[in-house]
Amino acid sequence: MGKDLKGKELGIGISQRKDGLYTARFTDKSGKRRQQYFKKLQECRQWLADAQFENEHGNVLQCENPTVDAWFNYWIENIKGQTIRENTKRNYLERYKRNIKPVLGDFLIRDVKPIHCQNVLLKMSETYSNSMIEYCRVSMGAMFSSALENELIEKNPVTKNVRCRSGKPPKDVRVLTIEEQKLFLETVKGTSNYNQWALILQTGLRTGEMIGLRWSDVDFEHRVLHIRRTMEYRHEFGEWKIGEPKTKSGMRDIPLTQEAVRILRNQQSKIKKMKVISVEFSDQVFLCKDGSPTKNTAYDTKLYYYCDKVGMRHFSMHALRHTFATRCIESGMRPKTLQTILGHSNIGVTMNLYVHVTDDERAKEVRNIEKMLKII
Repeated sequence: MGKDLKGKELGIGISQRKDGLYTARFTDKSGKRRQQYFKKLQECRQWLADAQFENEHGNVLQCENPTVDAWFNYWIENIKGQTIRENTKRNYLERYKRNIKPVLGDFLIRDVKPIHCQNVLLKMSETYSNSMIEYCRVSMGAMFSSALENELIEKNPVTKNVRCRSGKPPKDVRVLTIEEQKLFLETVKGTSNYNQWALILQTGLRTGEMIGLRWSDVDFEHRVLHIRRTMEYRHEFGEWKIGEPKTKSGMRDIPLTQEAVRILRNQQSKIKKMKVISVEFSDQVFLCKDGSPTKNTAYDTKLYYYCDKVGMRHFSMHALRHTFATRCIESGMRPKTLQTILGHSNIGVTMNLYVHVTDDERAKEVRNIEKMLKII
């Protein structure tokens, strides 16, 4: 039992030195002696309590009841993180950091009840959509399911009744009408990103797939585009990340229209005129004037600029992909064919998320069948 300079007992592991500083020390599970110095007794006691708690519950491999925080960190790096794509891992980390950790992070894993998991979802309801809330629920369920499998808990607290369907309604998916599409292309013609935007409207590429295109992926002879990778700039790390497409179906070959070939030939001529190209990106199809790829977010920023310029409602890069899909369906393309072009593993995704009937098209279809509807 340590004492202060006046002889008052301070508790086990805490004492006061002759210079007035308080010191706290203990030996952790690995046998290492840990010690810290503080000017205030309260800070000293808090550090000791936190450090001892972390020592007791923070090492998943050395304790039977770790904190949720300790378990998640171990799980995402050593279990789940070994079997998922980098993008998926980043999404899990984002949901944990923003939504799960603030509510459950300090809990001992065996103390987590369904009501606590429900609270995580309820706190999201004011600012998140139902789809994002459900994604968080799935993430939480997977984390605790693995803890159950490893016998850290007896039941998964994310039960079937842990739900929340009171989130914000999803945003309307933006699809350009034919008139808007014409106005947009006329407005951006001759600008630095025209070829990128125009190509997506001809192929339905995802932004990352477009950025990742290499000339070795372009088969001009057979008019085919080979999609083999996705590429995005990670601002938090200050580097480009290159990986495989989102799913196995994302590895695909897209037939090129004559317009798409023309766009790519124009881009080829543009690249040949560039004075400086980084060796690292020498085979990339789309580069900005400094010889490196344009960052993902810069494309949306430019889109908003041109929308404001002509008084058009804002839309994002992904809206161009939506627009391509909608034009294909309007022109009579079979949904199954569109599914393979877009790179979806499930045709339901193609029909539910990427195909949107415009008001004009809806009226046109009704006019086409109105004679059949009039029986008498």
